[in-house]
Amino acid sequence: MPFKKILLGHGSGGKLTHNLIRGLLLARLKNPILKELADSALINYRQSLAFTTDSFVVNPLFFPGGDIGKLAVCGTVNDLAMVGAIPEYLSLALIIEEGLDYAILERIVDSISMSAKKAGVKIVTGDLKVVEKGACDKIFINTSGIGRLISGKGMSVNNIEPGDKIIVTGNIAEHGLAVLSRRKEQDLGLNIKSDCASLNKLIVPILRKTNAIKFMRDPTRGGLSTTLNEIAQSCGLGIVINEKQIPVSAKVRAACELLGLDPLYVANEGKAILVVDGNAGQQILGLLRKHPLAKQANLIGEVVKKPGSRVVLNTSLNTQRLLDMLSSEPLPRIC
Repeated sequence: MPFKKILLGHGSGGKLTHNLIRGLLLARLKNPILKELADSALINYRQSLAFTTDSFVVNPLFFPGGDIGKLAVCGTVNDLAMVGAIPEYLSLALIIEEGLDYAILERIVDSISMSAKKAGVKIVTGDLKVVEKGACDKIFINTSGIGRLISGKGMSVNNIEPGDKIIVTGNIAEHGLAVLSRRKEQDLGLNIKSDCASLNKLIVPILRKTNAIKFMRDPTRGGLSTTLNEIAQSCGLGIVINEKQIPVSAKVRAACELLGLDPLYVANEGKAILVVDGNAGQQILGLLRKHPLAKQANLIGEVVKKPGSRVVLNTSLNTQRLLDMLSSEPLPRIC
């Protein structure tokens, strides 16, 4: 490790930049495509593609169950999987604040490498910039992803019909609370870990077995309620969910009560909402629960004709209430 801190010179494009790219990034993320270090990665494709991009500014950089590097890989992989694509290639752009400890950057890159290998994707191109101290908060990451669409598996809100079932793949609100606990330097003694995970190896095998999944979305910022509202407004139909069927761990429920938060609006980074054919809800649920990432998956509701474009919660008190979209983010810089 030639330097303990990142210098402005590391973003100059000169020797320091090349040494950082080759000595850290290429050494840990190496593959034949990235090795070329070309202006653009050359990738051969002969079928429909999915392409996505996302930026990550989470604070703090490290939190129980994950870090900004793992989050960047998993978030981009999941965006591809949600549209029925097999994630294959990612780009990686790092914007680093002058003075960042080299050991911190090394730890983040190691996490990126491990997460990419676990998800089965390659990082094949990227960029690195260093800005003056105070111009960003330690490090920001942008990732873009490309994946091959599984033939005939295009996800669309136009596929959704009344009677379709709503499934969530596991316990909600873990990511937001894990980040918050580390940010406030108090975990309330509950040891909540982020659910940050790549979902492609959960979702893709099921897509290959059945045509019953009509639409998917990962409930990240804004949580379950906001994402369901987005779906309802996009398809023009209503969604009714049952509070008793929504998987929430006892730790998360207790933490939300202490902090005055609603778990329905807290971010997730390793869960998916599936809209499936009304006759196949239990079948899909059974397939999901066979995977370690979806042991707590549950069928939480269904699509209805009225009220259109709204989400209704059947509460545990046998009453009903409308669930709205989150008006503003209660936990900024959560991803």
